[in-house]
Amino acid sequence: MAAPLHDQSATYFRKGFGLKADVQSELSADYNGRLVDALRENDYTLTVGDVTIRLAKEFGFCYGVERAVEYAYQTRRKFPDRRLLLVGEIIHNPHVNEKLRAMGIQILEPDASGAFDFSVVRPDDVVILPAFGVTIAAFEALRAIGCVLVDTTCGSVLNVWKRVEAYARDGFTALIHGKYYHEETRATASQVMKHPAGSYLVVRDMGEAREVCDYIEGRGDRAAFLAKYGKAASPGFDPDVHLRRIGVANQTTMLAKESLAIGEEVGQAMARARGAEVRATDFRTFDTICSATQERQDAVMALLEEPLDVMVVIGGFNSSNTISLAALCAERVPTYHIEDAAGIDPEAGTVHYRVAGVKHVENTLSGWLPSGRPVRVGLTAGASTPNNKIGETVARILATRGLALAPTG
Repeated sequence: MAAPLHDQSATYFRKGFGLKADVQSELSADYNGRLVDALRENDYTLTVGDVTIRLAKEFGFCYGVERAVEYAYQTRRKFPDRRLLLVGEIIHNPHVNEKLRAMGIQILEPDASGAFDFSVVRPDDVVILPAFGVTIAAFEALRAIGCVLVDTTCGSVLNVWKRVEAYARDGFTALIHGKYYHEETRATASQVMKHPAGSYLVVRDMGEAREVCDYIEGRGDRAAFLAKYGKAASPGFDPDVHLRRIGVANQTTMLAKESLAIGEEVGQAMARARGAEVRATDFRTFDTICSATQERQDAVMALLEEPLDVMVVIGGFNSSNTISLAALCAERVPTYHIEDAAGIDPEAGTVHYRVAGVKHVENTLSGWLPSGRPVRVGLTAGASTPNNKIGETVARILATRGLALAPTG
């Protein structure tokens, strides 16, 4: 049985160490961006020469990310002479994770199945749990070792855990809109297994959700369904049994509009298959998208109402919330999801980007920024992107047109 989330024993910490003031200057030096502050003060707008950059009004680091990174810094300060390990990436931002490595924090890498080998962990180690959380099995394994645990799991993720556990407790299958291999979704799905009869199924998008609906309505092939969704379902999952009572939840960083649409689609399928009264008793859905994800998606949609020539989205190529932002933008304007400012090469005039909506596909493009006329560039960043990286990106966009920011100070 996992230790309760509120456990504040001598080896489990969820509320930091009271060292926020001690690490604040270091955090500011590593991640703050003066240029971003200037953009905010000027209605999120910067015009240099014939280039206008418009920044979405919600972007970058969210509270959960700030908290996780701050706790990692506090942990290093609290235990200067202890070995520190981190279970996977603390967030999906390569710059932040490299900073932690430079501070002497060893990042444990998962195997192909997403599991971790904790045989290297010693009782006198300090282990940081990432903002995504960890599976119950991983948590229990670490508790059994007896090491100090610093838990940075985001509060929005904890809310989803409570939701899916309640589904399992009440006999509902948790249908999770997410990526079955993602750290957060793996951790969320594991919460279902606190109950012996708990079951879950993860669907990536509306296309997969519609295949679930087909099965609910009697149009699916059992063998084909199990072959396709075996990796995304709980052990022993039986679609003939486990798709009769369903509760919908989601990975907190998915596209909000798609999550809501999936819930509605599944509810309608149950009503068509077994009647409206069954939908009322055997179907539940709640929007578990985190507020920061929603705010960033709303802000970018507002920005897309303006005339823009291109959109630049900054964030890790494996960052789900950044991928969702890029997908929204790509529906309206040429969009370049770059992992870091270094993705823009002003001298070569190229951008290296992840193709929106295409898994694991990257491209390098010349002449991406229109020339010979004034240009308007929209800009946003995923919730794990620090402000200094946004500022560096602005500078590189301008340099691509041979422009530079006026010196400050």
